Amino acid sequence: MEKSWDCIVVGAGAAGLSAALVLGRARQRTLVVDAGRQSNLVAHGIGGLLGNDGRPPAEFYAAGRNELAAYPTVELRSGEVVAGERRDGGFVLDMADGSRETARRVLLASGMDYRFPPLPGIPERWGRSVFHCPFCHGWEVRDQPLGVLDRGATGVHRALLLRVWSDDVTLLANGPAELESDDVERLRSAGVTIDERPVAELCGPGTTLTAVVLSDGTERRLGGLLVPVTLYQRSPLAEQLGAAAGSPGPVVADAVEVDSMFQTGVPGLSAAGDLSCQMPSVANAITAGSNAAAGIVRSVVAEAHGLT
Repeated sequence: MEKSWDCIVVGAGAAGLSAALVLGRARQRTLVVDAGRQSNLVAHGIGGLLGNDGRPPAEFYAAGRNELAAYPTVELRSGEVVAGERRDGGFVLDMADGSRETARRVLLASGMDYRFPPLPGIPERWGRSVFHCPFCHGWEVRDQPLGVLDRGATGVHRALLLRVWSDDVTLLANGPAELESDDVERLRSAGVTIDERPVAELCGPGTTLTAVVLSDGTERRLGGLLVPVTLYQRSPLAEQLGAAAGSPGPVVADAVEVDSMFQTGVPGLSAAGDLSCQMPSVANAITAGSNAAAGIVRSVVAEAHGLT
């Protein structure tokens, strides 16, 4: 514990790197700890990010790390924060390698675990022909037969949204569709097919989807499949440091509760990116990290000069 940092950023995804860049430019002594588990690394590219549209995520993160190298107050370290506590107005974080670091501020930006339906064929196609965000992946599967694995009101909304990218959309309810009569009519009017037969598996070479196999053995040809996901905290660190979780949303189960500047209810503790939002995307994570870092710098200045 020879050095106490101005801020430790936990995670080097889009939010963490964005925050570290702002902190470095503000000459804050910043340690970025990266476990290397960014959720979108499996994707073919980042869809819809201005200046980086279609860029492979690993390449994007490498470019961000290279930019940080220009700032002498920023250190990027591979590793994992496994535990932490608030102590003496600051924070003490324990690393997986047994080392310990202290900081005046901590920014949690470690992302979330994306949990998708346990259906054979999804894991190997995840982030490619199987996806949860049509804004990120819809363009790549445009004009192909597409499916939505869902039911009820959320299935209706997803199927109608996916019609933006294809005229051939099937709602795969994987059982009773649980639809109101008005929703059945909406789907019919939009040309969306409803199939209530259970889905057995996905098929196609490599990461490519060519069809879903239904319980009766028949196949429905598809080039892309939208599935619902739920995001969960990757570690108990936020809870250990005293951060409160907000109410579960349609996508995120236990997002960290933050204010407009991404500060939690714990003094000095901020959170940005997927773990504190209900609309996960690279663009949103970059914005959140930048704003959170600006808030951290302002809080350091206010503390140093007795401002309120």
